[in-house]
Amino acid sequence: SSRTISLLSQLEKINLDPVLGESDSARHVTSKILHLVQSQEKTRKEMTSKGSTGIEIILSTLEVKCLNFFGCGFIAVLHFIIMKCGGRRASVLVTKGGTQILLQLLLSASKDSPPNEELMVLLHTLLAKIGPKDRKIGVKARINGVLNISLNLVKHNLQNHRLVLPCLQVLRVYSTNSVNAVSLGKNGVVELMFKIIGPFSKRNTSLMKVALDTLAALLKSKTNARRAVDRGYVQALLTIYVDWHRHDSRHRYMLIRKGVLQCIKSITNIKLGRKAFIDANGMKILYNTSQECLAVRTLDPLVNTSSLIMRKCFPKNRLPLPTIKSTFHFQLPVIPASGPVAQLYNLPPDVDDVVDESDDNDDAETESEIETEIDDDKEQHFKNDDIETDINKLKPRQELGRSIEELKMYEQFFPELSENFQEWDLVSKEPKPFVPDANLSGPIVVPTASEE
Repeated sequence: SSRTISLLSQLEKINLDPVLGESDSARHVTSKILHLVQSQEKTRKEMTSKGSTGIEIILSTLEVKCLNFFGCGFIAVLHFIIMKCGGRRASVLVTKGGTQILLQLLLSASKDSPPNEELMVLLHTLLAKIGPKDRKIGVKARINGVLNISLNLVKHNLQNHRLVLPCLQVLRVYSTNSVNAVSLGKNGVVELMFKIIGPFSKRNTSLMKVALDTLAALLKSKTNARRAVDRGYVQALLTIYVDWHRHDSRHRYMLIRKGVLQCIKSITNIKLGRKAFIDANGMKILYNTSQECLAVRTLDPLVNTSSLIMRKCFPKNRLPLPTIKSTFHFQLPVIPASGPVAQLYNLPPDVDDVVDESDDNDDAETESEIETEIDDDKEQHFKNDDIETDINKLKPRQELGRSIEELKMYEQFFPELSENFQEWDLVSKEPKPFVPDANLSGPIVVPTASEE
């Protein structure tokens, strides 16, 4: 009944007839649909409404015809619909199998030399938009062999920010899968991110933000975190953070500063990262910057993240602490002249007397990271060994101050706890057993019928 439905029906016939697919009528239908989608909101609603088959027809056309002839036009149609209609339409595209088709189109387009820049921008923008809606996109990308396509585009087009930005957004989606993060790390993605991020600059701040988010996701992998520590990137991140902190006097780039802290937080999940953070004077840097942020309420996320990093990296000591590290001083009643307690009290103030054994089995964890297929990335929370979680150990033990024999002298003052009580049955005129009240406590003795 409408022009849109008429064009979609013509498109279905073109998909079934290979002769029509190579004719000028196919190009005409493609251009008409693209024009209607771009110019009329009614057409966009009609194609994405409930019960409409518009998205399915376009996806089937792309699957059959691939990028030959008029495929680029329909990618532009999908791009315009998703960007204008929002996330709900992205979910519809995922449920219709759009992720798999777009990944196959990306693989096909990458074989051209040089690849079509406009097509690559459209494909990566679509994948970045629907990626968060598809929990399996990381596995699908690895199976289709397209992980390194986006990485290579970034490597060879660092100055082309229009192309690099959607590619980084796709890499950020891929990196939520730990296996993908390890694979990308082996191909130099961590080093590549540090070529993009840098000191304070008002140019390309959106690119800087996406690069930091991508790097933070990649550094959640212990393999990538160790690689970053070995190349001295902890000191580089602290320097970048201080530079943005000093120049961002109006606090317009709080998200970029938080992105740098998220990268540091991911690196300090491993023992080597915490040691590198301490060696780079990170405690003093974050403490001083946090003090300057306390007066501004909008900077609370920076203070909170800095506090988490400092608490994680601060040396641990057993109680009691006789050094200046402790706010409270716990004095033992008797300090032996020798032994482990005496050695603890004789330690210098800057010595960490609790051995950090969190990464002793690094090799085994690295192998499991590569071999295990983890579809959903799980946040690696730092576990505090100084917090007791056993409820039984936290309950205080109640011990009597005197022995039972000494307490018997008070028995005469509480006869109800030891004497026998009888209740007479008025009918049979015989004593009946006493039924204790559930609310009463203490050793109550129930008499027998023969006792007087």
